[in-house]
Amino acid sequence: MKKGQELANRLREVILDGTWIANTNFKDQIEFIDWTVAEKRVESFNTISEIAQHVHYFIYGIKNVFITGKLEIKDQFSFEFPAIQSQNEWMAFQGNFWKDTEKLAEILEKISEEQLNKDFVDKKYGNYLRNIDGLIEHCYYHLGQIVLLKKIINK
Repeated sequence: MKKGQELANRLREVILDGTWIANTNFKDQIEFIDWTVAEKRVESFNTISEIAQHVHYFIYGIKNVFITGKLEIKDQFSFEFPAIQSQNEWMAFQGNFWKDTEKLAEILEKISEEQLNKDFVDKKYGNYLRNIDGLIEHCYYHLGQIVLLKKIINK
């Protein structure tokens, strides 16, 4: 299997449909929760909604690097989102999250080994492979937070 296909499968696994690493994924964790639960603040922690939007922000940004060649996201803005105000907004966000994840996975399926070893926008960011691997690890980190928040909220 090509490395790009492996990366695409791993991205889909953590966001859309896998259970191998964490026995769950983002879609399983957030698809059927009410927007009020997603926006519930537990102490000083980020909300489920904030975490999900944060992860989507990076997926969307990296997807756009492949499309435009420009990195237009910044870490400092990665938690700056308006609060979700309704179930319709929550569902619309999720639709975009799933769609952008699938689009990035489709792009990764076609990436060459040569491209994976090229600098990601700027040499200071390392290569494409490092950034895609980092994105996937970042997703698992935040998936764990969502699982814990749900347990706290539901107890």
